[in-house]
Amino acid sequence: MTTALTRGPQPHQLNDDHQRRRTHPLDALVPDPAGLPAVCDELEFAAILEEMVADEAPRLFAVVQEYGERVDGRIAAWGLAFDDHTEVVSVGRTQRMCLQAPENALGLFRVGSQIRARLVWFNAEAATPAGDDEAA
Repeated sequence: MTTALTRGPQPHQLNDDHQRRRTHPLDALVPDPAGLPAVCDELEFAAILEEMVADEAPRLFAVVQEYGERVDGRIAAWGLAFDDHTEVVSVGRTQRMCLQAPENALGLFRVGSQIRARLVWFNAEAATPAGDDEAA
């Protein structure tokens, strides 16, 4: 009968030991933070990160195609407006683009003279509350 002592280390144990000793090739480009003090406790750090994300978040918008004079409309693409550029992805995932400004996407979504494109900036307050779409 073999026991864990006579069988030797298990494959998962060897992998764990290897992971602890191994360094990533990109570690040479980043100073090792070991030994540096934390700037604050976890709760305060989480709050700092949350504030940073809120301050630097890109603005969300849709490129909407409008058919005729308010006859019909659809969302053709979603975009993120950063301070220095804009990312746009079509809803069908057939187009992805990096532009200087959100308005630069409009010409790409016009179709002849019947379908115009417009930007609609996301407004969380305009969203239908969950469950309200089924109310009769």
